[in-house]
Amino acid sequence: MNNPEKPASHPLRKALLIAEFSALALLLASMGWFSSQTDTGHSINPAWLLIPALASLVVFISFIGLMYLRWVVAASATNSLRHKVVFSLLALTLISVWVYGIASTWLSLNAS
Repeated sequence: MNNPEKPASHPLRKALLIAEFSALALLLASMGWFSSQTDTGHSINPAWLLIPALASLVVFISFIGLMYLRWVVAASATNSLRHKVVFSLLALTLISVWVYGIASTWLSLNAS
């Protein structure tokens, strides 16, 4: 059987994958560290929450970048505008959810 040649992947794809999984590992490690700190009764300085917040932002941005490469760059030219509009709405929704989560977390820290 003949295997058709695969098209070359986008040059940013590998960098986005590395960034996404590195940030995900950092996010999980920080969550484990926070869990061990609260089990021993230590209070956590709110500045330490910047680590998982920024790591989760990198995960979201990398995920959005990979979605862009998969949906918009790979789309045919005839549906390009529609794909860009749908992608923009989805990306805006994901970033809005992230901002809402970070804002509600920060406000709950200041309320207690």
